[in-house]
Amino acid sequence: MRSFLRPAAGLTCLFALAMAGCSAGSDGTSDAAPATPRQSADAGTGTGSASGTSYAPYVNAAEASANDAAGSPATYNLAFVISDGSDCTPEWNGAYAVNDATVAARVSALTATGASVRVSFGGASGKELAATCASVAELTEAYGAALDAAGSTQADFDIEGEELTDAGSVALRSRAIAALQEERPDLEVSFTLPVMPSGLDSDGLALLTSANKYDVQVSAVNLMTMNYGESYAGDMGGYAITSATAAHAQLKEVFGTGDADAWKGMALTSMIGVNDVAGETFTLADAAQVRAFAEEKGISWVSMWSTFRDQQCEEGTAADDALTNCSGVQQSSGAFAEAFSG
Repeated sequence: MRSFLRPAAGLTCLFALAMAGCSAGSDGTSDAAPATPRQSADAGTGTGSASGTSYAPYVNAAEASANDAAGSPATYNLAFVISDGSDCTPEWNGAYAVNDATVAARVSALTATGASVRVSFGGASGKELAATCASVAELTEAYGAALDAAGSTQADFDIEGEELTDAGSVALRSRAIAALQEERPDLEVSFTLPVMPSGLDSDGLALLTSANKYDVQVSAVNLMTMNYGESYAGDMGGYAITSATAAHAQLKEVFGTGDADAWKGMALTSMIGVNDVAGETFTLADAAQVRAFAEEKGISWVSMWSTFRDQQCEEGTAADDALTNCSGVQQSSGAFAEAFSG
């Protein structure tokens, strides 16, 4: 997914969501017996079905959208914390200090209804902190500073592009997240990764293997069901389901878990409306299809990029870019949120 930067301005570690175990330094093994499954903080709060599937859209960390509250989100994915570009200093979208009063006020407004915020690190623009921090200690401190500023116990790591292929930063990030969870036992961690109808690619699987190696407790793997490429066109809802089904088999293998827990350890995020790849348009019908599938399978949460796009474009406005403030399809404001919330 794009950031809000604008052009002009051991394979046996189990999902933390469902199991206990994997002590630090265990190299992916555990002497703990599996615990009874537990739901993530999203499930059972805010909007959600009996399956526990909640709605958690991406929002701008500094600027409000009139559609933020549509669908009564259980959690907001606050995007994005990245490096200031030169060192290990975390900033919101490379423009606001993590403790900026504007962002603090934004968090207060978002959580006023009882929703939580999940801090999303990374994205497609700028530098994720693991690419600029020099040590595990520095990186752990930077991540912690952003979480503390937002008052959050949920961290998502949106890793894509060059940083997904950089083995050095992948390992550094895994070690820092593991250290962070040692300091904060209640910290829930998810990874947001690109996916294709064939499933996660080798780089995404390598990142999850790295997380296992360093005993990161992973609550969910959030699949970016978008940007498939020019060879795919048409049924975006169908592609999302095909991608999720392929990734489900991979997650079972990587985390050594069963069907239900692998579904519960998954989240799905779509780019609503006209996507920034030719031929890809995600419709309201697609959103309803994905929501129904998520409920059927017991997927942890569904999301969209993003609330500020959840409205019809004014006449003459193009929508073929992730940073546009409209969807490019005929809709009422907030209609995608309502479809995703069920």
